[in-house]
Amino acid sequence: MDKTDAITVLAALAQPTRLDIFRLLVGIGPDGIPAGELAGRLAVPQNTLSAHLSVLSRAGLVAGERRSRFIIYRADIARLQDMMLFLLKDCCGGKADICAPLVANLTSCNLIKVPAHD
Repeated sequence: MDKTDAITVLAALAQPTRLDIFRLLVGIGPDGIPAGELAGRLAVPQNTLSAHLSVLSRAGLVAGERRSRFIIYRADIARLQDMMLFLLKDCCGGKADICAPLVANLTSCNLIKVPAHD
């Protein structure tokens, strides 16, 4: 991820409803959720939800897959991981001990996969 991509992702998430949508989709996991159910859970009109999903999709944060007459939406966890790694790449000037608690929290929820040391 480069700076332009990071700005696009951060801008997409810098709106309360879009942030709620993305967080809900991350929580639901890889099975995703139909758009109508997503709208119901967030109490957002479907046309408004559609506009927000479009912004999130253009940022690469969500993807929709048509199944019969439904569109199932999922968070792109790989994109989230790329964003987190971009933000943490130069964490604390290379002082791993300062960033260790943050990295530990991220690895506990499998957002960042830390390579095993031999």
